[in-house]
Amino acid sequence: MIQSLDLNKNPIQIKRALLSVYDKNNIIELAKALNKNNIEILSTGGTAKALRQDNINVVDVSDYTRFPEIMDGRLKTINPLIEGGILGLRDKHEAEATENSIKWIDLVICNLYPFSDVISVEDCNTSLALENIDIGGPTMIRSAAKNVGWVCVVVDPNDYLIIINELEKKSGISYNTRKKLSSKAFGHTAQYDALIHDYFKEDQLSQDITLTFKKHSNLRYGENPHQSAASYSIINNGEPNILNATVHQGKKLSYNNIMDADGALACLKEFDDPACVIVKHANPCGVSVGTDLLENYNRAFNADSISAFGGIVALNRTCTEDVAEAISKVFVEIILAPKYDKKSLEIFKAKNNLRVLEFREIKKRVPKLEIRNLDGGILVQDVDNKTLIKKDLKVVTDKSPSEKDVKTALFAWKVLRHAKSNGILIAKDNTTIGLGAGQVSRVDAVSMAIKKGGERVVGSVLASDAFFPFRDSIDAIKDSGILSVIQPGGSIKDQEIIDACNENGISMLFTGVRCFKH
Repeated sequence: MIQSLDLNKNPIQIKRALLSVYDKNNIIELAKALNKNNIEILSTGGTAKALRQDNINVVDVSDYTRFPEIMDGRLKTINPLIEGGILGLRDKHEAEATENSIKWIDLVICNLYPFSDVISVEDCNTSLALENIDIGGPTMIRSAAKNVGWVCVVVDPNDYLIIINELEKKSGISYNTRKKLSSKAFGHTAQYDALIHDYFKEDQLSQDITLTFKKHSNLRYGENPHQSAASYSIINNGEPNILNATVHQGKKLSYNNIMDADGALACLKEFDDPACVIVKHANPCGVSVGTDLLENYNRAFNADSISAFGGIVALNRTCTEDVAEAISKVFVEIILAPKYDKKSLEIFKAKNNLRVLEFREIKKRVPKLEIRNLDGGILVQDVDNKTLIKKDLKVVTDKSPSEKDVKTALFAWKVLRHAKSNGILIAKDNTTIGLGAGQVSRVDAVSMAIKKGGERVVGSVLASDAFFPFRDSIDAIKDSGILSVIQPGGSIKDQEIIDACNENGISMLFTGVRCFKH
């Protein structure tokens, strides 16, 4: 290994280039520019065929190396004449290169068959995935990226114009260009390897976690105007989500818009029946489920009309003309729906800034990892997809809840796990009527929820995302008309809380699990 290296930062002249690409966009234009500048082109397989069809002079790698492509294409470019021609330091290895008949390769144009395409095929198995792992391509790319002092590498067809322009100037490819493209090349192979690692590992919470995403868009700013931001998508992810949505109209989505819209969609996925979810600052301020979508919207909006102002409205059924007319009467930032009829879209056009997003369908939440950044690392956990059903609940009070109250309790729990902790939610008739979220004291969250609900709390159910540490929360609701409480249980003072419910004729259900959201 060379201990000290003087990196060449002068422009380099291109005399020989190797072209081997899966994505053939713009490759003909680049090859013509190379021919025009009398640059010898080496190529392989499909790339060579495409160039010849356009009457571009090309030398097959197998002819150049005088070694055939063998083992069903597994061995093609891994050859000293190729790798030596890319890796050799022009100021140190000239004699060795000459002695071994190695000619310099100054430009490598290579991109890889998307591994994500392979594993997204329905009948993909381990054998197929393994067979589609490229070995020679990443080797060439990494070799060229490493030897940035003497070689230029390009993995993105959108960057070909940079090379063409610098060739036309006749001054050679600058070091700054080579360095920029080298970094991009290492990112290309890192992403490729990360996808392979993620596919083959058996433990989600493995010893090593490698994350890779593709830039979706630059954002105007982050949570605040002084913060820079961008959105990144999972490669080849086709599931309905905010980044995959069709945008019919409206201003560009902001960082906060995307966060809130994602939260609305996550809550919406809890329900199979027609539902409307309204989110403000990442909390579901109004949710309603029923047979009529317009009625659901009206009930969800009226659950907390003040908070719903400027919020996100999410629907899990087609947005029709009557629903659009109701929504258009108030100010909202975004509408989400799986589909819109023509008249609803015409109605929304009157509000130019309103973002109207469409999904193909709304699917249930799937198991995946949730990631939070820390100074010095990340926290990783499974997404909370646990579904409670009636048999999971335990009646712990003298009074049992009615069948209606049990159904309301289960509805409230689905919504509550999408609200910030400490969270208290009051619901009635499959509609939220009061939310106390993000409070540092549980009894304060109770007071907030009751205040939001007002007189509507009579005959309702209260849900708590964690156990009550004291009876003060029950004392706070004793005269409110709340009929039943659902909570995890598990406090050392559970009996005290149960006694408080019994004293006031309130039924209580224990879930045995909590639904914190920080």
